[in-house]
Formats: sequence, structure tokens, C-alpha cells
Amino acid sequence: MTHYFLGVDIGATKSHALLADETGQVVGFGLAGPGSYEVVDWEGLQAVLHIVAEQAVASAGIPKAAIAGAGFGIAGYDWPCLWDRHMEIIGGLGLSAPCGLVNDTLIGLMAGATEGWGVGVVAGTGSNCYGRDREGREGRVTGGGVMFAEYAGGSDLVNAAVQAVALAWTRRGPATRLTEVFRAHVGATDAEDLLEGLYLHRYTLGSAAAPLVFQTAEAGDMAAQDLIRWAGRELGSLVIGVIRQLHFEALNFEVVQIGSLFKGSPALGETLMATVQVVAPGARAVRLTAPPVVGGVLLGMEQAGVDYRPLRQTVIATAQKFLKRGG
Repeated sequence: MTHYFLGVDIGATKSHALLADETGQVVGFGLAGPGSYEVVDWEGLQAVLHIVAEQAVASAGIPKAAIAGAGFGIAGYDWPCLWDRHMEIIGGLGLSAPCGLVNDTLIGLMAGATEGWGVGVVAGTGSNCYGRDREGREGRVTGGGVMFAEYAGGSDLVNAAVQAVALAWTRRGPATRLTEVFRAHVGATDAEDLLEGLYLHRYTLGSAAAPLVFQTAEAGDMAAQDLIRWAGRELGSLVIGVIRQLHFEALNFEVVQIGSLFKGSPALGETLMATVQVVAPGARAVRLTAPPVVGGVLLGMEQAGVDYRPLRQTVIATAQKFLKRGG
């Protein structure tokens, strides 16, 4: 009987599932919206998990008994106390196969790293960072954001840009074109109306405004350029923490850059790596281009005792074709 491997990526904005056979060919696909319990609560997580997994199994046309291993990367799974609840929900899928559960940053790392180990750093709406050594030992940051001094996701970048506008208006900082860019974006009459409207919540600027910061930097605005370098240093700090936890300082390893913010400007990733290489000169950058859910499939193979490294490129290639067809 052919063995199959299920990979699931439950995110804060969308969720995917993939099924691949023992040759690495993807044969099933599932898609749904956000599934992290932090966004949709525990019942929502359960519903989304069932939707994507059942879609993948149905599209592959296989019985669940043929699944030999499953890997789950779930946004919001950051602390050991959350293990039991997540595994209880995973158990509701009725799989007889061994299952692996990790934070979704780790499946992004596994999808992007050539040998399945290194450090993965996320810069999207928020930020996160996890690492994995050759033996599977993990290092991480808290995933708690500003509360625990972890910055440089899209929301943080926009907040810092708004601060730059306020500093310029109060003459505590240099003038910046971000003032006019944000004013036009929200429809404010002038800088004072922009700041007053943000303070009184008439206007909002969230992570979706991050591309405006990159565009303003590209147009030559020094304040916006400084913000991008600040974000790169903050992301580099997250990576350095994980490097020290896993004792990677003297190793050659990959830093997998995950998330939409890295598309904004090469300066973000370049500053990140310059920060990291002060501590770990052998670190090298890899930009994640594969769907992160591929890492879930590889984790599923690992749970079944399969060496996934020779199959990784096949999973990536067939997954990308499948996702283009499936949406």
C-alpha cells in the first residue's frame, strides 16, 4: 500500500493542507481562512483544521488509514501549556499516524532550509523566530510581540512610521514624506488632522500600510530608510537570540526569511544579515519561496521515520503547481 503524508499550515490569515505520496508527489490540497486560536478561538481552530484536512484527503481520494505521518504548523502555538489542547483538536481528525506539532515558523524553516535545520525568522503582520539544530532541538523567541520586546512585523513598522510623523510635526525629529503619504492614504486634511484622527481612532493605519513605508524609502526619504534599517536590526536581534540558544555561532547555517515584509526592500534582509553575521559569520540568507505548508509535509515524513531530504524538491515543485490550480 502506498503511504501518504499530511502537512497542515494553520495561519492567522489563511490555512493550507497538502497530502504527498512516498515519492514526494503532492496529490491532495485543502484551503481555508485563518485558523489560529488567537484569531478565531479554539472552536474556529477545530473547524478550520477539519476543513483543510478533509479537503486534502477528499481531493486525493485516499483513506485516512493510508496516511503514515502528519505534521502540523500552527500559528499561536508558542508555549508548552498549549500542547494538550492543540493535540486534542488534532486527535479529532481520526488519524492513526504519528503526528508532529510545531509553531508555524518551524514549518517555514523546514520548507526553506536545505537540510531542514537553521533559523527561520518571520516578518509579516507580526514577527517570530524559531531555530532547529541537526538533532531537532529547538530555540525560539516568545512570539509575544511588543510585550516581550519583539518588534519589526508590519504592524510595528507602521507604528514606528507614525511615531516618525509625530516627531516631525512636533519638531522633535526630521521632516519626512511619510506625513504626506499617510495623510493622503487616510484622507486627512493635514498633518494635525492626521495625528488627531489617529489618536481619536477616526483614522487607522495597520500592517496593510507597511508597503507605503517601503515605497517612501525607495523614493529617497531618509526617515523611512532609517525605519527599514531599524526593522532589520530588530529582526536580527531575534535571530541572534536563537543562535545563542542553539550554539550556532561558529557554524555555517541558513537563516530562512519568511513573510511578506521581506518583499518590501532588500535593505530589510541585508540589515538583518549584517546584524546576525557580527555574532555568526557563517550565517547565510535564504528567502522562502516554497509554500510553508511544504514544511508540514516534511515534518509528517519525519514523524514516520522517513528521510525527507531527497524528496524535498519534489514536494516543493508539485506543491507549487497544486496551489496555483487550487488557489
